[in-house]
Amino acid sequence: MAASDLLTDKAIRAALKTAVTEAKPRKISDGGGLVLDVRPTGAGWWRLRYWLAGKERMLSLGTYPDTSLAQARVKRDEARRLVADGQDPSAVRQEAKAETKRKRQAERLADAGLPPEGSFEAVAREWLKTVHEVKVSANHAERTRIRLEQDAFPWIGRCPIAEIEAPELLQALRRVEARGAIETAHRIKDACGQVFRYGIAIGACSRNPAADLRDALQPVQTSHHAAIVDPVQVGKLLRDMQDYQGNAATRAALSLSALLLLRPGELRHMEWAWLDLESATLTVPAEVMKRKKADKADGPPHLVPLASQAVAILTDLQALTGSGRYVFPALTSKQRCMSENTVRSALRRLGYGNDDMTAHGFRATARTMIAERLGIAPEVIEAQLAHAVADSLGRAYNRTQYLDQRKAMMQAWADYLDRLRKGAEVVPIAGKAA
Repeated sequence: MAASDLLTDKAIRAALKTAVTEAKPRKISDGGGLVLDVRPTGAGWWRLRYWLAGKERMLSLGTYPDTSLAQARVKRDEARRLVADGQDPSAVRQEAKAETKRKRQAERLADAGLPPEGSFEAVAREWLKTVHEVKVSANHAERTRIRLEQDAFPWIGRCPIAEIEAPELLQALRRVEARGAIETAHRIKDACGQVFRYGIAIGACSRNPAADLRDALQPVQTSHHAAIVDPVQVGKLLRDMQDYQGNAATRAALSLSALLLLRPGELRHMEWAWLDLESATLTVPAEVMKRKKADKADGPPHLVPLASQAVAILTDLQALTGSGRYVFPALTSKQRCMSENTVRSALRRLGYGNDDMTAHGFRATARTMIAERLGIAPEVIEAQLAHAVADSLGRAYNRTQYLDQRKAMMQAWADYLDRLRKGAEVVPIAGKAA
């Protein structure tokens, strides 16, 4: 075994002095691969020569006298133990430096209220900003962000995304299930799956654990918006709506919910600028429609032919709210449209609960009864409902698709509702006995 601990501080000082005097570098050995590289500048650099996998390597251990002889020997012995274990001291040092850098960066981010780099939350927020917000509506993106912040980030947000496994994700989703929000749990799982797929694309992780949870959550019990489709019961509903004793604008909203086939959000956001009562047409802007973000930005508006009954209701309502922006302003401020719960609350006051009839249910009522009782072609009804069904040229939202047929249909539907309201004989189902 080669001798070690050969140097003394006196010998080192003498070597440094000689190097300066002679203006020549030299190396002096302490044994065990430890060498002091003496420079003409009067500085000394500790080097450790070692062999790993048959190759000679060199490791810097600091400068003398900042790193003393005793300290250099300690570093040498530690490095030699790593070599004996088959580890490369240089690689170990680099990893330690990288880990220190990561910790400091994490501390800086934490002080700023930001998630660590490479964490699930960091990747998720990047996905939200660069992908999700670009593809979907602002409201959709906001709902996704809130779900992740409330039900994912507190449990897996700070975890490195590459280290998250299916059981960890499932544990977070189980918390959502436990409060009975089964559909929300599925939506969060789907959002997390998109985050993991984005993480794979940018090299932050290598797999998507959400894909392993396909059958791990409780199934969503599919339910439809409650809707009345029996002609006699619809007639009673219409009479009850006509006798509504609340706000006049709310009563008009109830009636137009049945007449216009609009989604509740489209109805309550209706503006007077969208209406042309002379031509009996309502033009709903594309950005208000339930569409993909690109279709909201570039798609055509949705045209709604107005039956004479709808025009009459809107003409009367114009005297009440026509001076403002919204056809149905909020009760507290004309600067906002009425609440999404206004029509629902009115129905409840009339004795119709969520299991009987909903604001959205008026569309289902019309979809069913126009087809069954008036014999209108399904494609005409779907066009008026603004469902994204492509025409023969592949256009999902053709502003003039079946427009003449829809005008006739909307008037026929309004006339039929008048007969039901009056309790007249019900029109039989096409091709069947009533």
